[in-house]
Order: sequence, then C-alpha cells, then structure tokens
Amino acid sequence: MKKPAKNGLEWTVFVASTIVVLAVLGYLAVKALTEKKTPPDLRVEAGAAIARDGSHRVPLLVRNVGGSTARSVVVEAVLRRGEEEVERAELELMFVPRRSEREGWVTFRHDPRCCTLVTRAVSYEEP
Repeated sequence: MKKPAKNGLEWTVFVASTIVVLAVLGYLAVKALTEKKTPPDLRVEAGAAIARDGSHRVPLLVRNVGGSTARSVVVEAVLRRGEEEVERAELELMFVPRRSEREGWVTFRHDPRCCTLVTRAVSYEEP
C-alpha cells in the first residue's frame, strides 16, 4: 500500500511547530543554566482598611522578588501609636513562589487609620 504524499500545508505546520518547540526548549535551557538561585526576598504592602461587622480588615500583599520559593511565610502587622503597640495580627501563607505575589487579610478590632500600620515578613522556610 502506498503512503499518501504530504501537501504543503502539512509541511508548513510541521516546520512551524518544530521551530516553536525548539525555541521553547532553548529558552528553558538558557534560563536553567544562567539563572542564579538567590534566597527569597519578601516585601509586604498593606492596602486600605475595610470596616465590617465591628472589625477592620486590611489586605496584605506579599511579594517575593527573590530567586527561590518561600514556604510557611509568617507576616506580622502591628498597629502603633507612637511607641505604643495598640494591636498585633499575623498572617501565614503556605507558599510564596519566586517572582510572584500572594494576598491575604488581617483583622483588627481598632481602626487602623488611628495609628501607623507596620508590616514585615517575620519568618519563612526554604522548601
């Protein structure tokens, strides 16, 4: 039995897909060989508080600008009035992958607008 001949469209699709696959493999190989593994670098930003049901919810955005994943990230948010600590809250995130961000919320009894909100990443583990 004779094989049917391939037409021009089939050859075009074959060549184009081969080029795309080789380009992706080349890109991944270059990234794997040249990228430096750096520790997690966590940055925390607080959003605007929302009052609801007698509490005040504050969104926290945690960015990892480092070159490796952070696991079991603990973020601390503290309301301060001068040197006095008014209230403290914590947020725990399971993972913050490299060059990504995660969002969570903390809740306060006091209105955060009365004070200065200080946030920081307290701890993390490297997987």
